[in-house]
Amino acid sequence: MKSTTHLLPGASSLLFAAILLLVGCATAYGPSSEKAATVPLYDRLGGVYAIATVVDDFIERLLVNDTLNANPAIKAARDRVPKSGLKYQVTAFMCQATGGPCTYTGRSMKQSHAHLNIGEKEWQAMASEFKKSLDKFNVPQREQDELFALVGSVKGDIVAAAKN
Repeated sequence: MKSTTHLLPGASSLLFAAILLLVGCATAYGPSSEKAATVPLYDRLGGVYAIATVVDDFIERLLVNDTLNANPAIKAARDRVPKSGLKYQVTAFMCQATGGPCTYTGRSMKQSHAHLNIGEKEWQAMASEFKKSLDKFNVPQREQDELFALVGSVKGDIVAAAKN
């Protein structure tokens, strides 16, 4: 089976700000879509190195996003959490969430984001940056849709109810 690796990305406000988590490099397979349907998302993304590459780009985008930086709670969290640690945690989260061999050992999304006052505006800013990272690394639409579904599944734990 011939495969071509393309870099792809992938949310906590730090995982959120970062995940959103979540990421990288996608592996495009030449075989039929039936065969590709049985390949785990982790493998279709290109594995942990590809995911880490996307997470790196994604986190860098989040760190300079004006909407996210306008939130004092997010800014304070960024000042406390080393960028490299955040990238590590988001990578582990995305690796595990996509079916890879990694084990995420960080706090839950709810615990990680409860104090950050993340509203819909910040969520949309994160999603926009995530899309830019995925597009930069030519992540196929099918994999992007799956990644956004994963990220969307934790939205209720990240976005503050009062700000929805």
